[in-house]
Amino acid sequence: MHDLEKLKEALIVGDWKTASAATQAALAGGVAPLTIVTGHLMPAMDEVGRRFECEEYFVPEMLLSARAMKASMEILRPLLTSSGAQPVGRVVIGTVKGDLHDIGKNLVAAMLEGGGFEVIDLGADVAPERFIEAAATRHADLVALSALLTVTMGWMKTTIDAFQAAGLREKVKIMVGGAPVTQQYADAIGADGFTDSAGSAVALARKLVAA
Repeated sequence: MHDLEKLKEALIVGDWKTASAATQAALAGGVAPLTIVTGHLMPAMDEVGRRFECEEYFVPEMLLSARAMKASMEILRPLLTSSGAQPVGRVVIGTVKGDLHDIGKNLVAAMLEGGGFEVIDLGADVAPERFIEAAATRHADLVALSALLTVTMGWMKTTIDAFQAAGLREKVKIMVGGAPVTQQYADAIGADGFTDSAGSAVALARKLVAA
């Protein structure tokens, strides 16, 4: 169990080399991949999110923790897939059309994966049609839309309207976020949820998927 505690601490402090080594050691010691994720990765990333919410951590610390988590997940993901382990939910995430900013989106994607979700990251400048295709083909439970520019926020509404027109709106939950986005705007465009930080994104996603 010592390796698992080292793994959790490595994720929290953002030490990707130790996270990778501790993950390998835990697997070599017979710990199941799913146990590593649910018992250690998820609590560690929840703690990172808590520290961010309390302003103990800021974006640089979040990025380091996200990199450490990815190092661990690169080892675990193929094993989870081959074992048939089911994720908490499937999320399609991307920055909307016309917006090339992706740091915030990348943080949210990393936090969601660390929180037990299967994440399909479409990148930046994503047209509504690509969100719809990915959500339909990957049987997503949730779609996460990001925007950092006021001038691209309108594509959030366009994307939600496109899901409605495609007959998929009732099949997926849609959450939105980004620097210019507010709860009021999210309500106005018909989103199911809004988050103003990567730290709170996992809790919101779990709530939406459970609903």
